[in-house]
Amino acid sequence: MINVGVIGFGYWGPNVARNFNASPEARLTAICDLRPQRMLVATSTYPFIKSYTNPDELIKDPEIDVVAVVTPVSSHYDLARKALLNGKHVFVEKPFTINSQEAEDLIELAAKKNLKIMVDHTFLFTGAVMKMKELIDSGELGTILFYDSVRVNLGLFQHDVNVVWDLAPHDFSIMCHLIKEKPVAVSAQGVSHYNGDFEDVAYITVYFNNPHLIAHFHVNWLSPVKVRRTIISGNRKMLLWDDISADEKVKVYDRGVELKIHTSEEHVHNMLINYRIGDVYVPKLEPTEALKKEVDYFIECLEENKEPFNNGQAGLMVVKLLEASNRSIANKGHLIKLTE
Repeated sequence: MINVGVIGFGYWGPNVARNFNASPEARLTAICDLRPQRMLVATSTYPFIKSYTNPDELIKDPEIDVVAVVTPVSSHYDLARKALLNGKHVFVEKPFTINSQEAEDLIELAAKKNLKIMVDHTFLFTGAVMKMKELIDSGELGTILFYDSVRVNLGLFQHDVNVVWDLAPHDFSIMCHLIKEKPVAVSAQGVSHYNGDFEDVAYITVYFNNPHLIAHFHVNWLSPVKVRRTIISGNRKMLLWDDISADEKVKVYDRGVELKIHTSEEHVHNMLINYRIGDVYVPKLEPTEALKKEVDYFIECLEENKEPFNNGQAGLMVVKLLEASNRSIANKGHLIKLTE
């Protein structure tokens, strides 16, 4: 049985606590929150837990095997580092850290201590993303040509980060999970209308070693409608993911472009483009709650000593993309290369 302590019982913490508590291989042992009123909610929901208002006390509790850090990103590094130093595995809310140096330090420390880090990129465990991963890995889409993502809504304005750090971690983590090629550079533009120094609209382009592959992201707090839509195009088939759709979240289009070049007797090249319009089908998706599947996977990784795919390195890549996006925005769209 793996004993889990949760730090942070605000918006997302109760969901993390609930799913660890529901796991047959884990036991919710302790919860910590700095706010006494939140601890009253925690202890009334889970009267059997140890309650703390000082995170250091939870981290030093010898009974706890895993510390789940579900707090503002500015506190992730300090809490995760203390947990690792005290021999605890770490489950960290996204984004992993506020900069890549902090992420690299945690990854190095976890390796020295032989401990696991999982970054809570919950979307990777949704039925839609798992199905897309299956379709891409099987080769059904063929060679991926482009990745286009829109995540927009009206609000909620954040007071400590811009729209990129608020919304793009979801889509960056999904892109990195689905596409095998590593990102190498970012160009981004953004503007703030109502939020001081924090941009509320941004457009981000990600480049890869493969010059024929490109990814684009639109994140926005000022849209009149809520849109969560991703298009992934391959040279064989194309895919649409509409996360707002109730029952047809993923559609696969047997559509594409066929290029033929003919050379005439005068050695003039004629390019003929044929458009292939085939069937559209809606694959069946697994209905499991994503966070439940993620928690179960983390427990499995701990029990079997497996490295999770959403580990510290995955979290680091997302942070690098966020950093590069901010630097590019500050330099009016200048191309920023990602460091190794």
